[in-house]
Amino acid sequence: MATVHLRIGDLVWGKLGRYPPWPGKIVSPPKDLKKPRGKKCFFVKFFGTEDHAWIKVEQLKPYHPHKEEMIKINKGKRFQQAVDAVEEFIKKVKAKEALHSLAEDKNRSGGDKGKANTTERGRKNSGKKVKSRGGKEEMTPRKRGRPPKEDKELTHAASSTVSRMGPGTVSGFKWQSQVNDDPQFHHFLLSQSEKPGSSLEPISKRLKILEEDTRSTSIQAADSTAINGNIIPTDKRIGFLGLGLMGSGIVANLLKMGHIVTVWNRTAEKCDLFIQEGARLGRTPAEVVSMCDITFSCVSDPKAAKDLVLGPSGVLQGIRPGKCYVEMSTVDPETVVELSQVITSRGGRFLEAPVSGSQQLSNEGMLVILAAGDRSLYEDCSSCFQAMGKSSFFLGEVGNAAKMMLILNMVHGSFMATIAEGLTLAQATGQSQQTFLDILSQGQMASTFLDQKCQNVLQGNFKPDYYLKHIQKDLRLAIAMGDSVNHPTPMAAAANEVYKRAKALDQSDNDMSAVYRAYIH
Repeated sequence: MATVHLRIGDLVWGKLGRYPPWPGKIVSPPKDLKKPRGKKCFFVKFFGTEDHAWIKVEQLKPYHPHKEEMIKINKGKRFQQAVDAVEEFIKKVKAKEALHSLAEDKNRSGGDKGKANTTERGRKNSGKKVKSRGGKEEMTPRKRGRPPKEDKELTHAASSTVSRMGPGTVSGFKWQSQVNDDPQFHHFLLSQSEKPGSSLEPISKRLKILEEDTRSTSIQAADSTAINGNIIPTDKRIGFLGLGLMGSGIVANLLKMGHIVTVWNRTAEKCDLFIQEGARLGRTPAEVVSMCDITFSCVSDPKAAKDLVLGPSGVLQGIRPGKCYVEMSTVDPETVVELSQVITSRGGRFLEAPVSGSQQLSNEGMLVILAAGDRSLYEDCSSCFQAMGKSSFFLGEVGNAAKMMLILNMVHGSFMATIAEGLTLAQATGQSQQTFLDILSQGQMASTFLDQKCQNVLQGNFKPDYYLKHIQKDLRLAIAMGDSVNHPTPMAAAANEVYKRAKALDQSDNDMSAVYRAYIH
């Protein structure tokens, strides 16, 4: 097998643990990040993610010779985005090289022209005048400066990746088996959002523990689940209750990634599509829990969540010692604590895991999962969370995830109401709403959320991506939570009144962006 020679700046395919090969670039590690002991390895920054990792040499392949091979075996939107990011980087490198080469050619041509002309004229083209001791002007050679720092870095990257990596460089290269890897060796990630070298642990338990001022402990999963195109599904039987806007996308991704799923929905017809895709049907919530090892639920509000557990043929009737229940609905902390108590009183295991996102993000498997409760159950749900989301956070004791979720949705709801207010004020003062959006999109508030919701308004398309009635419910619960700790929430309270007016205008089942209509009626 040919020897692979790699260095800082090279573009590579890196294989990390059970994840598929991913495009990256060899970079210098942070100064205070120690290199793992053992075989030779490089620090790799992965494209399309916020992840870095130490990767053994035998788990690295040069980018160009293996590009076609990797594209054939790896699929998925995120993978394609990562490849696009690499190609864009290469284009920029080539553009820099071309400019640098052009500048050097000009310098050389200027020097040759000077030699062909008279000595005096040559001096004019190649240097600058200085006074000699005799008072005559003489010429000093022009210094050829180094390229700027950023040019130098890009030039180095190009020389070691674009030019040097030709086809056939490493014929016969094969990935080494990961089965007997030392889990303490190269399974380390450093997120760009963290301080260098802080709280690094094996990828199998990539958790960062944060001691907050309140003395409570939150545990953040550093796993961005950035490569969910190749997930090894758990062998546990999965149940799912509730096939609404969010639940439908979640179940579709669980099935797509190979999980064994049994579904139930209050309106049974919604189950048909998933049965066709391989899901099993449960006749009642209790039956689903009895048939499955881990049962998830995602319903509309606290009352629906309680009825699902405590009602006739409900979840509680199927709970036995060892059965696991994961509550994904956005509810108040008091409700989730009550559900946890009744589940665990029967010997069950409980985890709350509300999700931040929308129908579109649910369909794309790009949700953010906030979890709290049974830590070992959180780890047992790893492949499920990877299938449905881009990241997951474990926040400690039951109730913490509900609190965080309500705070996030309070901000989302208030922001949307403010945008609607701005759009209508622009119209009322004779300003272009489209121009208002264009200006916002060029500033610090630019985001996919802003663009999508404003486009909804401008197009008059309020097809639900996140129900208006649900964001109003979340605002109401967040305000109540603030009252319980004597914390003022005047902005949320004002936004809540606008959403209530929108509901009175029959906008409940439209998208949250339909709050705009509260300002024009």
